Amino acid sequence: MASLMENLIEVLDLESQEYENLLGLSMKKTPVIVAGELEELAKITDEEQIVVNKINRLEQKRQEVFSDIANVINKDVDMLMLKDLVEMLSTRPEEQQKLARVHDRLSTAVHEVKRVNGQNRVLIQNALEMVEFDMNMLQSMKAAPETANYNKGAYNTGDHMGAGGAAFDAKQ
Repeated sequence: MASLMENLIEVLDLESQEYENLLGLSMKKTPVIVAGELEELAKITDEEQIVVNKINRLEQKRQEVFSDIANVINKDVDMLMLKDLVEMLSTRPEEQQKLARVHDRLSTAVHEVKRVNGQNRVLIQNALEMVEFDMNMLQSMKAAPETANYNKGAYNTGDHMGAGGAAFDAKQ
């Protein structure tokens, strides 16, 4: 049982390190989103995918160790929680403290990743709304009604409102 606990603590520690790496990347991504630097955003997203793959492998390993522990203590793996294990280790305070610390560290890292990713999601949604607004403006300018402008031969020029070729020139 002791070696299983050590394995669990080790896996949780590695998992929390990877979540902290993911948090760093997510925080690095926020100013990139604001600046609209798509190439840099793609690089960070690729790095995030590598970290997420590591987290998934560690999560599988954690589930295996957790299942082994549940079998040893004769508990249902679906009902066994990490907090329960911390309480069960009251007779071994050193392991209990290690497990509690790594649990808190992992919980904090996961919570922060969720918070920063939520912020990034809102920023991306705002950027998409702005792009959609710009697209709608461009489309509406093309669909604007024709003006009643006539040329020298008394023919309608067919100009559209707001879509004229003349733009403000600050140099004049």
